[in-house]
Amino acid sequence: MALTAATSIENLWDPARTAGATELEALVYRSNLLASNRAVVNFGGGNTSVKQSQPDHVGRETTVLWVKGSGSDLASITEAGFTGLRLDEILPLLERGSMTDEEMVGYLARCQLDPSMPRPSIETLLHAFIDHRHVDHTHPDAIGAIVGASDGEELAAQCFGPDAVWVPYIRPGFALAKLVAEAVQSHPQARLVLLAKHGLVTWGASASESYAATLEAINRAAAFVEQQAAGGAAFGGARRQAVDRARGDALLAEVLPVLRGVVSIDGPRILQVDRSPTVLEFVSGRDAPELSQVGAACPDHLVHTRRLPVWVEFDAARDDADALAQRIVERVRAFQARERAYFERYRAEGDRLLDPSPRVVLIAGVGLVSVGRTLKAARLSRDLYLRAIAVMRGASGLGGFVSLDDEESFGIEYWPLELYKLSLAPPAREFEGCVVLITGGAGGIGSATAQAFVAEGACVVVTDIDLASAAALEADLGDVALAVETDVTDEASIVNSYREAALAFGGVDIVVSNAGIASSAAITDTSVELWDRNFDILARGYFLVAREAARMLTAQGTGGSITFVGSKNGLAPGKGAAAYSAAKAAELHLARCLAEELGSLGVRVNTVNPDAVLDGSRIWSSSWREERADAYGIAPEELEAFYRERTTLKVNIHPADIAAAILFLSSSRRAGKSTGNILNVDGGVSLAYPR
Repeated sequence: MALTAATSIENLWDPARTAGATELEALVYRSNLLASNRAVVNFGGGNTSVKQSQPDHVGRETTVLWVKGSGSDLASITEAGFTGLRLDEILPLLERGSMTDEEMVGYLARCQLDPSMPRPSIETLLHAFIDHRHVDHTHPDAIGAIVGASDGEELAAQCFGPDAVWVPYIRPGFALAKLVAEAVQSHPQARLVLLAKHGLVTWGASASESYAATLEAINRAAAFVEQQAAGGAAFGGARRQAVDRARGDALLAEVLPVLRGVVSIDGPRILQVDRSPTVLEFVSGRDAPELSQVGAACPDHLVHTRRLPVWVEFDAARDDADALAQRIVERVRAFQARERAYFERYRAEGDRLLDPSPRVVLIAGVGLVSVGRTLKAARLSRDLYLRAIAVMRGASGLGGFVSLDDEESFGIEYWPLELYKLSLAPPAREFEGCVVLITGGAGGIGSATAQAFVAEGACVVVTDIDLASAAALEADLGDVALAVETDVTDEASIVNSYREAALAFGGVDIVVSNAGIASSAAITDTSVELWDRNFDILARGYFLVAREAARMLTAQGTGGSITFVGSKNGLAPGKGAAAYSAAKAAELHLARCLAEELGSLGVRVNTVNPDAVLDGSRIWSSSWREERADAYGIAPEELEAFYRERTTLKVNIHPADIAAAILFLSSSRRAGKSTGNILNVDGGVSLAYPR
C-alpha cells in the first residue's frame, strides 16, 4: 500500500455564522470549526485566542486577550470556556529573563478580568507575546509528520521556505513563549511557526484569516509529505497478513479479560478495541515494533497514551489464545516495572506515581486495545493513538520518526500544569470502570438496575430474550450500554453474552442474575412442562449465568460480585406456586454454594429477595396477576393493596428499591465483606425472615 499523507482539509468557514458576531463569538466558532476535524485539533489539545479592545469593569478602554481555558476542548468550547486577561499587564513580562511555572500561573491569575473565569491555557503567554490579533496553536497530523521527523528542520525549510519559523523543542511555558515571540519578531515575513516535536502556530488579522492560515499550513504539509513519500510502503510494508475478523474476535474475547485483570491494579478499567484498516495496517507493518517504541507523537498525548504502548507479538500460524494471553501478561508486567523505574529516575519532591499500567496495547496482526478508567478515557486513548499512527506514518515516510526523550516526556507527564487539567474532571463515581452484566435487563427490575449502575459510573451489558426492549434501553442509556439477545436456558447464548461483554468493554465485574418468569397453579394442575420451565429459567439459567461469570472473573483475577434476584417465595411457601417457589429456593441454595466456592477468588455472591414488585414488571402484566389474585380470592385490581397490607411496614415495593439493594451488595466499599447473604426487600413479610 502506497504511503499517503492526510487528505487536504476543506475550508468550511461560513461568513453568515459570524456576521454581526462579537469577537468572542467568532473565536468560539473558529475554535469549534478547527476541532471538528481531529486531524487538525486533538481532543483537549490546541488553544486559540483573540485580542480586542473593550471597556473594563469601571468603563476604561482595555486591550483584552481572550484565550482558551485550561482543560477545555475546542470542539465543544463555549464563551464560558475562554478567559479574558488584561493584555497590557502581560506584555511587560517580555522584559523578564526567566519565570517559573508557579510565578506564571500566579501572575496570570491577577491579570484575569474576573477571578471566577477558568485558569487560562498553559500557552497563554505564547498567544499574548505574538503581535497578531488572532492566534491559533494546533497539533495537526500533517504538521506532526514534519516536526516529528528526524530531519524536521531541513524538511520544514523545503516545505515552507521563509514562510515558516522553526523553534527547537522546549516545554510550553514562559521560555517557549518568549522564544517564539522573538522568532516571529525577527522574521516579519513569516506566516507560521513550527514547534519541533510539538505542533503549529498560525495567526491572522481576522478570525476567518487565522482559520484559513491554519488550513493552508496543513494542506501544504500534507502535499509535501505525500510527495516526499510517494511510492513508499507504509511502515516498511506488511510483515504478515492481519488476522481476519472472526479469528480476531475469538482471540480478543479470550484474552481481553486477562489483559483487563493485569492492568486493573488500582481499580477496574474499561478496554476498547480498534481493528480498523488504519490500525491493522500499522500492527501488521514491518517497522511497527520498533516505530511504536520511539515515543509519543505529541506532548499533548502523553497524559492519555503514556510515552509508549505495549507491543505484543503474535504469530497466527503458531500461537493460540493461551499463548497470547500469557505473553500479554508478561509484556504488561514488564511495562509496569519499567514505568516504576522511569518514575524513580526522574521524580522530584512531591511527585506521585501515576498508574504504571499502559494506556495502549498493540497486538501484532490483531489490533489495538486502549485502557481507561472510564469508557470516555479509553476511547480518548484510542483516538489519540490513531492520531499518533497518522503522524508516525508521515514522519517515517520522511526518513524517520523522533520523539521526546524520557526526561522530556517525564517533564510533561508529571508537569503540575498538565496534571491540573486532569484535576478538573468530576469526582469518580462509585462504580467507575466497572462492567455490569444483567440478565432480564429489559424488565422492570433489570432496567431500573441498569439505570442505577450507569448513574454511578458503570458500563452495563443488558441481556434479555426480548432484544427490541433491550435495544431501546441501550439507546436510552447511551454508549455505556450494550444490548445482547440472550436466552438463559441456552448455554451457547450465555457464553455469547459474556463474549460480547468482553469485546465491548473488556470483561465483567458484576453480574446480576435477574431473568425470570412466574407461574401459579395448584399442584394438581402443575404440568411437567410448567415445572421444567420454572427450573430451566430460574435454576438452570442461574447456574449457567453464574458458571460463565466464574470463568470470566477467574480469568480477570480481580474479584467481583454476583447477585441473584430471588424472591420471597424462596423462603416462604407460595400458595398455588409450588414450581416457582421451589425453583426460587434452588436459587438461594445455589447462591450459598457459590459464595463458599468462589470466596477464595474474592468473588462475593449474595441474593436480593423482592416480593410483589408490580410496578413496571413484565411478569405482573401477564396472567400472573390474575392467577395470584385468584389464589388469594381477591380481584386483580385489589392485589397491590393486598400485598401492601400484608407487610410489616405497609408499603409497596418498586423496581428502584430492588436496584438500590443490588447496588449495595455489589459495592465493595459498602458490602465488601458480605457474601452468602440474603437481603429481603419485601416490606417485611414475617414468614420470609431468614433463619
